[in-house]
Amino acid sequence: MINRRQFIEKATSFMVPLTLSGIGMKAYTKDSKIVQSLRKAAVINEDKILVMINMNGGNDGLNTVIPLDQYGAYQGLRSNIAINQNYVLPLAGTNATGLHPSLGGLQSLYNEGKLSIVHSVSYPNPNQSHFRSSDIWMTGVDAESYSNTGWMGRYLENRYNGYPNGYPNTTMEDPIALQIGYMGTPTLQGSSQNVAITIDSPDNFYNLIGSAEALPPQNLPPNAIGQQIQYVRLQQALAVGYASEIKKAADLGKNLGTYPVASEKNYLADQLKIVARLINGGLKTKIFFVSQGGFDTHSTQVDATDTRQGKHASLLKELSDAISAFQKDIQLLGHADKVLGMTFSEFGRRANSNNSRGTDHGVAAPMFIFGNGIKKQQIGVNPDLTNGLLPTNPQSWETYRDIKMQIDFRRVYGDILVDWFGVSQDNSDSLLFKNFKTTSVLRDTIETIEGGSWNDCCTWSAGRKPLTTEKAIIKANHVVNVNTDVSARTLVNEGNLNILAGGKVNLKE
Repeated sequence: MINRRQFIEKATSFMVPLTLSGIGMKAYTKDSKIVQSLRKAAVINEDKILVMINMNGGNDGLNTVIPLDQYGAYQGLRSNIAINQNYVLPLAGTNATGLHPSLGGLQSLYNEGKLSIVHSVSYPNPNQSHFRSSDIWMTGVDAESYSNTGWMGRYLENRYNGYPNGYPNTTMEDPIALQIGYMGTPTLQGSSQNVAITIDSPDNFYNLIGSAEALPPQNLPPNAIGQQIQYVRLQQALAVGYASEIKKAADLGKNLGTYPVASEKNYLADQLKIVARLINGGLKTKIFFVSQGGFDTHSTQVDATDTRQGKHASLLKELSDAISAFQKDIQLLGHADKVLGMTFSEFGRRANSNNSRGTDHGVAAPMFIFGNGIKKQQIGVNPDLTNGLLPTNPQSWETYRDIKMQIDFRRVYGDILVDWFGVSQDNSDSLLFKNFKTTSVLRDTIETIEGGSWNDCCTWSAGRKPLTTEKAIIKANHVVNVNTDVSARTLVNEGNLNILAGGKVNLKE
């Protein structure tokens, strides 16, 4: 089976003028407008880049994205670490949600329509072990399942058939994925090896690898030791093959944005600065993976005298300053339309704080997605801190409260595969081992994912009811009931819109 990109390439390579009599269809020449449009779409998808930011340790989402519409409940759950309402950063177009005061850069991106908040992200039957939960997020499996490959490793192997055999080559002379750091991530693990090249800086990497001849994998003992030697030699050959290309891109590239100064020790910004420089230098790498540690804030998450300050505030400032600088940089460099960024953390923290001015391992937390490709500024809604916490009916000894999942993280992964990289829905289902409904974060439309009430968040792909600026689609076989005044920009009804007593649909167009 070929994917959509391969189909377009094959189809547009041999189209000839032909009218299929009797069925009213035409085939077009490779110079026709429709074929050129298809080619343009293929090139656009081919050029897309994803930057992944791992917030390692389990980020406290409730002090990151603050539910102003439930401030009393929020403050009651964590009075010793809650951010004073007067200092919460407001967001354009909403009075319900705000950001930690350290997130000024992300506030600006949100207000510019370049940042999406995905609320309460997790997976069913969550695991609160750092190692196991990270493995689930990086491999994209159910909590009860295991995989030896990462979700992005599978995608890249599917896209670059046969990798690493025959690479680098004339069609892809650059690494297909690149990690800034020291240890490879399971996210990019392929069926035989990690598909990413890992560097700390282009110059250090080139000086370490140089252009030495790689030893061919031959004359090896036919046992496990021989297999390990073969793996090491293959890694060496790939590293040598890519070293000059990475160095060339670094030399050709530049940064136009302003990043945090060295004295601020913002290692995440240093990583993203390298990514921007390599993209500008022409590196064709599709996935860049960077990380920020320190989010395991069991104690002293905030200062004793000022909850705006402390360990967590410093981490959020580093994150916000780094992303903001990177986004401005690639905008100035002219690459912003082809770069999408996302953050993820292995789990959230509990809704209630502990006695050490910290938070313990929890369940759901927000993700950030950033870039010019964003179509929705919020996916889901603020977590319900009164009636929506876990356990649902706590026993007297169950003093902890967790934030319940709204959005399965693999729905976001599916959107990246289908709507950003252009893979087919069937291919995405295969790569993620099952079908996950869209969140519409990268789409102009919002659609039903099940039947139900118009006002029920679970009815809609974005985890909330349509905005008056959005085109809503009721999908086939879905019955949507309306018993109040509701609004959308336009409505496409492929299913059944059931107007009940007191119901009215107001359309702007």
